[in-house]
Amino acid sequence: MAEAVRSVAAVPRLLVAFDFDGVLAPIVDVPSDARPLPETARVLSELAELPDTVVALVSGRGLADLGAVSGFTAPVRLVGSHGGEFDDGAAVLDDEQRARLDALVTELSALVDGEPGVALEAKPAGVAVHVRNAPAEVGARVLAAAAAGPGARPGIESTPGKAVLDMSVMRTSKGSAIDLLRERVKADAVIFGGDDVTDETALARMRPGDVGVKVGEGETAAAYRVADPEAVTELLTTLLAERRAAIAGS
Repeated sequence: MAEAVRSVAAVPRLLVAFDFDGVLAPIVDVPSDARPLPETARVLSELAELPDTVVALVSGRGLADLGAVSGFTAPVRLVGSHGGEFDDGAAVLDDEQRARLDALVTELSALVDGEPGVALEAKPAGVAVHVRNAPAEVGARVLAAAAAGPGARPGIESTPGKAVLDMSVMRTSKGSAIDLLRERVKADAVIFGGDDVTDETALARMRPGDVGVKVGEGETAAAYRVADPEAVTELLTTLLAERRAAIAGS
């Protein structure tokens, strides 16, 4: 992996894109309490200031929520709702999608009403059902009911994650978000890191010369793996040093 990082750091224009929860920030019981590791935040900010280096957070969180918990602003780019929201313009729904979203919110609110530890997260183009704080049997039952009920309705895109089910009235994925970012910033190569099953759509989009990194355990399309957010800090610190050296030597 060290050689791959050295190689990707030397490209003329680099896109550095990472998931947030479980990657830049440790997983916490209360999602609003999540914060990036301080050293990770410092290194990412310094990377974003380098010439021809674009840094982006690509998360399942809504864009406003991602900005609030990450603390990042420009020049760091933010992409929320699994690619449904970019910081240069929120997702725009047509009348049919808006009606579908209203119906989804109503149905999910009734489904989870009174279920201990279950929470709904409203997003501009969908809703996420969080069960991280629910008893295991409650979480499993609620997620199964949500997937088989509202999540299976026509026009609803369901994306399962760790203790969460994201439902959207738009077709989005982190993979398509990476493709769009790559095109928009004209990146010669991408380094992406993620820990969740939703990140696999992006890890599977890595091209020759890119670096895909799986954080934690589980099957993955990534060529490389690190253990936890602390190891991501080490990876990014190495990337920063190699990128500075490559720019200085160009």
